[in-house]
Amino acid sequence: MKINTAQFVYEEYESAETLPPADAALLQAAKDATRQAYAPYSRFRVGAAAQLANGQVLTGTNQENASYPVGICAERTTLSAVSALYPGVAVETLAVSYDNEQGPSEQPVTPCGICRQTLAEYQQRFQRPIRLILGGLHGKVIVIPDAGHLLPLSFSADNMK
Repeated sequence: MKINTAQFVYEEYESAETLPPADAALLQAAKDATRQAYAPYSRFRVGAAAQLANGQVLTGTNQENASYPVGICAERTTLSAVSALYPGVAVETLAVSYDNEQGPSEQPVTPCGICRQTLAEYQQRFQRPIRLILGGLHGKVIVIPDAGHLLPLSFSADNMK
């Protein structure tokens, strides 16, 4: 038997105001995007903003559906928009924020399992990591240098060969 360990390092900031300016601006774009979310069922509005390798910034939001839980998360909406509008252009950084209409929005939000899988595959497709900036409307922010760290031992195309 062999015992292995999976761990990673991430940065923690007290607030968005303590982030480097470019990161603070991207997180603000994600916060602004939360206003466009369609979340009448959960009332948990999520926004994402992607900084692309070509300098463009695209945003996306969660989109719920009466056939709950058939909605799509902000991270996957954003990655889909990037793929459609800028095929072949990598995402360098993805900022994610939320507005919980039923309570505080002060802790960093992390991608759900489906989004973690999607991020891992997107990274594999472009052979480069995606930095994540995760925050709420207020409070601490975490920066993860590689989205793949959120899903160790992920299932990938390599598993299907």
